[in-house]
Amino acid sequence: MNKAQLIESIATATSLTKTDAENCLNAALDSIKTAVKKGDDVTLVGFGTFTKTKRKARMGRNPQTGKEIQIPAMTVPKFRPGREFKDAVN
Repeated sequence: MNKAQLIESIATATSLTKTDAENCLNAALDSIKTAVKKGDDVTLVGFGTFTKTKRKARMGRNPQTGKEIQIPAMTVPKFRPGREFKDAVN
């Protein structure tokens, strides 16, 4: 499912127009991005938790040349699914 299909699904389930559903989805995603960027955890009970984690620097390998390269430390977003979400998938 891509973003357009998700917007259509939301619009159908909530009787909103596609434009209103898109605005709601974009607002929710922007709020999650902003909160995680600030370092806050975003927990949606039953769905999961979005967090910000630090990844250590490490050695990697360029697949085209085989040459070793240094991958710098960075901060990345992380998602941990909730129990209800895991159970629904299984």
